[in-house]
Amino acid sequence: MAGITTSSSVAVGTSVRQGQNNYQFALVALTSLFFMWGFITCLNDILVPHLKNVFSLNYAQSMMIQLCFFGAYFIVSLPAGALVKRITYKWGIVVGLVIAAIGCALFIPAAHYRIYVLFLGALFVLATGITILQVAANPYVTVLGAPDTAASRLTLTQAFNSLGTTLAPTFGAFLILSAATVAVDNATPEQLDALHLAEASAVKFPYLILAITLIVLAAIFAALKLPHVEDEETVQPIRGGGSAWQYPHLILGAIGLFLYVGAEVSVGSFLVNFLSQPDIAKLSEADAAHYVSYFWGGAMIGRFIGSVAMRYVDDGKALAFNALIAAILLLATVLTTGHVAMWTVLAVGLFNSIMFPTIFSLALHGLGRYTSQGSGILCLAIVGGAVLPVIQGVLADTIGIHLAFLMPILCYAYIAYYGLKGHKAV
Repeated sequence: MAGITTSSSVAVGTSVRQGQNNYQFALVALTSLFFMWGFITCLNDILVPHLKNVFSLNYAQSMMIQLCFFGAYFIVSLPAGALVKRITYKWGIVVGLVIAAIGCALFIPAAHYRIYVLFLGALFVLATGITILQVAANPYVTVLGAPDTAASRLTLTQAFNSLGTTLAPTFGAFLILSAATVAVDNATPEQLDALHLAEASAVKFPYLILAITLIVLAAIFAALKLPHVEDEETVQPIRGGGSAWQYPHLILGAIGLFLYVGAEVSVGSFLVNFLSQPDIAKLSEADAAHYVSYFWGGAMIGRFIGSVAMRYVDDGKALAFNALIAAILLLATVLTTGHVAMWTVLAVGLFNSIMFPTIFSLALHGLGRYTSQGSGILCLAIVGGAVLPVIQGVLADTIGIHLAFLMPILCYAYIAYYGLKGHKAV
């Protein structure tokens, strides 16, 4: 969310008082976190069709899953930034892991009572923990090395985030959707309510495993000795004034980030239902979930490539190119059917790969001591992952799921503009 990442209101302009070996060790440890939140975020793409069936929801109602999850970024990010600044990056990571584990554990009573609102509440708690985790980890990654390779370094760690998003659909298909599909296929009308209860219960074991894993990670990070980072307020901005809001390229970048996260989450959320359509691939939901791994796997490959290529290619031009290709692929998806539409929409993931870290670094360029405030503004823009999927859900309910993919095309068109001209605005 995709593999989706964020930043914090904690200053990115910081100093690290450790040697290069400690940098490498810390980056390896942080990489495990990027993997975990990518894995958890992408499981939402499995929960959307699963809970849609369990509670007989329409598309717009099922997108409440993404609204609650990504809405937490908007509500929690700034308080999380203040928390991390107070307790340090390391303990921010530990707190985030513990809260995320509690959110996963709450899926068990939600499934037991089979109440949709309880599922949404559990998702919000889980997302709160993930938000705190990312608020602590992302700026940490940007300072563990040379400033001019920060975007490349963040892209590399996000490649492992994408590894999590690549594996999650298979995990979810095997433990959640496959059991539900067998149950529905063998159901009689009078058994339907009991089968829906069984479907809801299918999430208990996967999220129990995640809760235990997160608690173990919290214990490990509590014991680790990580490089200490302290705020540094001596860097001056490139222009006078007292606010990051005075930088047009930051505001345009925040819009771009809002649209990017919204587009990526919208496409990923609808893949299982889209590939299940008779005129597309006519797959079962469990089989379609396996193909979602191609979407996120493309992002993973693209990020590994991007972590090297971005050292030599102009950031703005690379962003514009990828956004333009993503828009063309989605247009082909809308205008075609069958396997052509299937593979063009899945290929979008490859070109999503570099967008988040590139928009992020371009938007913060030149902010100096206002980088902290700028990071908070960008953090709020993650709410695009809550808003735009709901809009696409309404479109899917009114004009059909196929034509609903017109919406993210507009998002990528703006991102291409930002890569070419918007990031140069002064």
